[in-house]
Amino acid sequence: MEERKPVWTTSSFLLYSGGLTVLGAAVAALAYLSPHYGSGALTGWALLVLVVLYTLAHAFRVRDRWIAAGIFAFASVIAWAAFLGIAWHWFGWLDTPGSFGRFSFSRLSLEFLVLAAALDDSRRFEFPLITLVSATVGWFFVLDLVSGGGTWSRVVTLLVGLVYLLLGSTRDRPSSFWLHLVGGALIGAILLDWWHSGDTDWALVSAASLVYVAIAYLTKRSSWAVYGTIGFYAATVHFLNSQAYTNIELSTRSLTGWAPSVAFACLGFWLVLLGLRGRRARS
Repeated sequence: MEERKPVWTTSSFLLYSGGLTVLGAAVAALAYLSPHYGSGALTGWALLVLVVLYTLAHAFRVRDRWIAAGIFAFASVIAWAAFLGIAWHWFGWLDTPGSFGRFSFSRLSLEFLVLAAALDDSRRFEFPLITLVSATVGWFFVLDLVSGGGTWSRVVTLLVGLVYLLLGSTRDRPSSFWLHLVGGALIGAILLDWWHSGDTDWALVSAASLVYVAIAYLTKRSSWAVYGTIGFYAATVHFLNSQAYTNIELSTRSLTGWAPSVAFACLGFWLVLLGLRGRRARS
């Protein structure tokens, strides 16, 4: 079965809104029931929510209502994760605080089962949104499996983001959007964690933002351009504040005078130039 791409229409908007509202209501219901029932009873309620959502997903799938089926399949993966978390807590497997510095088979098993369910539903329903869950949980599972925290966790996160970039670039499928979205977020978060102190760091952030824009044009995935634009804005704000702190006696005027207008005007023209450059290259 070929993966289809949802189209933004009135119908699809209502389906997304309704399905995600049902998911939110289910999570809120479990949160409400949590203090009123013991772990065993709460596990039963979580199982009931899971069965209802997954049954609806398959019912819509049989009737070829693929968007509705995919949304409820996505919701059922979230419900599966909640059910496992509540059940593992009931069994006493998650009583100790989770930490990457301490190996935990029960925590890894929970992550693995959620990842397996997300991958299976992605194959079964061919709905791109489910890839968001598998990409996020996949990163968390790898991080938990091979990382002990600290610098190594950052390196692993960066490598996972690069792998997602590679996979998303080699697969021409609608679900690749979510690989690019998660991969760009992981790489950007690590770069900001490393480079956020001085002017040199933020100059590197600006350079990385330019690379993000280049990746957006090469992969034809605009999420990289969005992340790059956020980086440019953050760097602009930093240099404005840096200038204000450098000229302490002029700090008030530096932030309220012409400096912000000029800085953001230059940023705006820079973004327009990048946009025109890409359009010219396509022509």
